Amino acid sequence: MEKKDRAVKDKRYEDKHKEERKAKCMVWGTSVPREKAERINEFLKRYGYTKVQLIEAGYEELLARHDTDFAKLKDGYDDFFGFEEVDKKKTE
Repeated sequence: MEKKDRAVKDKRYEDKHKEERKAKCMVWGTSVPREKAERINEFLKRYGYTKVQLIEAGYEELLARHDTDFAKLKDGYDDFFGFEEVDKKKTE
């Protein structure tokens, strides 16, 4: 009987806070071919990563391809291209 009471309380809580959760987080309903998903899951488990960490790392990697400043920051790159040296001198 206790399990049923708990389930009812949990359901009420979930219903009450549904909009709050939806505003805070997003769920992406997507599919990955089974074989690839199993390899990804095995990798994540082996190295102790979460799926959220996978998404965040992938996003940062893709962002770095389009945002040079972010890429330099991410990689700790502190050299400058010729045109950047000129711009840097102008600001000093």
